Amino acid sequence: MVSIRRALAALALGLGLALPAGAADSLRINIALAQNSHYGVAIDTFAREVERRTNGRYKVQTFYSSALGAERESVEAVQLGTLDLTLTSTGPLPNFVPEIAILDIPFLFRDYAHARAVLDGPIGQELLAKFPDKGLIGLAWAENGFRHMTNSKRPVNGPDDLRGLKMRTMENPIHIEAYRQFGILPTPMAFSEVFTALQQGTVDGQENPLSVIEAAKLDQVQKYLTLTGHVYSAAVFLMNKARWDSLSEADKKAFLEAAKEGVKADRARVDEDERKAVADLRAKGMIVAENVDKAKFQAALSPAYADFAKRFGQANIDRIRNYR
Repeated sequence: MVSIRRALAALALGLGLALPAGAADSLRINIALAQNSHYGVAIDTFAREVERRTNGRYKVQTFYSSALGAERESVEAVQLGTLDLTLTSTGPLPNFVPEIAILDIPFLFRDYAHARAVLDGPIGQELLAKFPDKGLIGLAWAENGFRHMTNSKRPVNGPDDLRGLKMRTMENPIHIEAYRQFGILPTPMAFSEVFTALQQGTVDGQENPLSVIEAAKLDQVQKYLTLTGHVYSAAVFLMNKARWDSLSEADKKAFLEAAKEGVKADRARVDEDERKAVADLRAKGMIVAENVDKAKFQAALSPAYADFAKRFGQANIDRIRNYR
């Protein structure tokens, strides 16, 4: 039924005809987090804006909490065309677009303003241009936020305190390599499995932005939070390329503008969460280490940085690090 509706929609658009009433073309978007999260407000805003900007000819169905698959599965589904859209962190993306991995280098970004300027500027656009060859269209860069470490075993005030901790990581080779330098035992797994793994003691800890820690209620299964801010976790709206190619130029513009509005909502929610999260998590019983010496964490990563320079080129890393 959906394929017939899409065929009719494509035919009508190709002929320059208006779709009959009630024949809105339906798309689906899936995220790994709950609706009450920065991703949730982002895709809700996107869906509303798509419908408004296309005069109801397109409707976006929203799915939350990995209802249609975890992040890597969602990206695969969008690539194959069995899912229209997803909003995903960069965690699984190097498996599809290797160049994106540069964004996951620890301590690459100074702060939110720096990260957003890089992604909204020419560097971000150059990276989005890598997606079409993989059957994907990057509509806009959003964000997950700066990642921090939590665990259930002990306070972490410096890199030596991480040694021997079994930590869930994203399925991301850059993260895994860096965390091994800390003496962490990295355990890659989909985010949909994390709460249960922490609850059962399969892993000791995890690392995520404050927005995610709060939205996923990880305070219920983690005692210690360390504000390392070790990685800025970007996110991106992805769309199936064939689906994108079927849109008229006017509708492509509508989808791009809708994605930009989704990004604004996402970043506003991240900013809100950042302002209140530490106090909220303390009130829920977490012990928070705030003023950690990030220079010590960076020094522990020296061997990994040498490898990243060979892999990405030091000039490319410096171009991002020094962007103004």
